[in-house]
Amino acid sequence: MLTLLLIVWAVLTAVLILLLIYRGTLTMHEDDQLFLDDAQAHMAKEQEELIVRMKRLQPWVRTFGACSAALIVIIAGLAIYSGISSAP
Repeated sequence: MLTLLLIVWAVLTAVLILLLIYRGTLTMHEDDQLFLDDAQAHMAKEQEELIVRMKRLQPWVRTFGACSAALIVIIAGLAIYSGISSAP
């Protein structure tokens, strides 16, 4: 059972890491401030689309992060319980 939980945790954590890498590549192209005139209005639209992507991604990052953290706590609890209950 512990092995299966570790495999599930590893998959969840791998997906979380991939999401964090993807979010990092998105934020590399984000600017804090834009000073645009009418000729560069397309840059403002690109930034708005980037913000929409980030907002769509954020709940997934939080969900996978919380699941990964909860699962590692459960695994640690089971390992400790197993160690205590098998001690003579």
